[in-house]
Amino acid sequence: MLNWISLNLPILICLIVGMGLLVVEMCIPGFGLPGTAGVVLLIAALYMVWNAAGPLAALGVFLMILAAAGIAMSVIMRSARHGRLSRSPFVLRDESTTATEPSGGPDLSVVKVGRAGRTLTPLRPAGMADVEGERLNVVSEGEFIPKDSPVIIERVEGSRIVVKMDTAAM
Repeated sequence: MLNWISLNLPILICLIVGMGLLVVEMCIPGFGLPGTAGVVLLIAALYMVWNAAGPLAALGVFLMILAAAGIAMSVIMRSARHGRLSRSPFVLRDESTTATEPSGGPDLSVVKVGRAGRTLTPLRPAGMADVEGERLNVVSEGEFIPKDSPVIIERVEGSRIVVKMDTAAM
């Protein structure tokens, strides 16, 4: 057994370090140096297995790498949703826990849903609108709304005022 490990030590090191770097890359956004180095090490390990034991052994190792990567990905995703990783400051949440608007920012609590106004600029999907004499930064649901179109405030989400075109006023 010890002889087998010493003969295959470069393959084992490439596999272990390569999988470790891929796991690190799964936790870091983007595809950077750890992911690239991990893939290169895994390819090197497959090449060494191919030379030492043949293509069937290399196929078996490749399938084990895929299975290990799949298991690691599912464990990381589960931890990001429910486990220790979900409490990490690196995982973004749906809503902020701190105030994002400075104390002198606009008070959007007075903006009422259903108020009507006109667009001052085209909404692509963001722009300006005059709602009952007040200039507001507004956004549409994603559709283009031309300048001087009648709009209605549909909802207020934090600092976003979502409007839709008022077809009844046209």
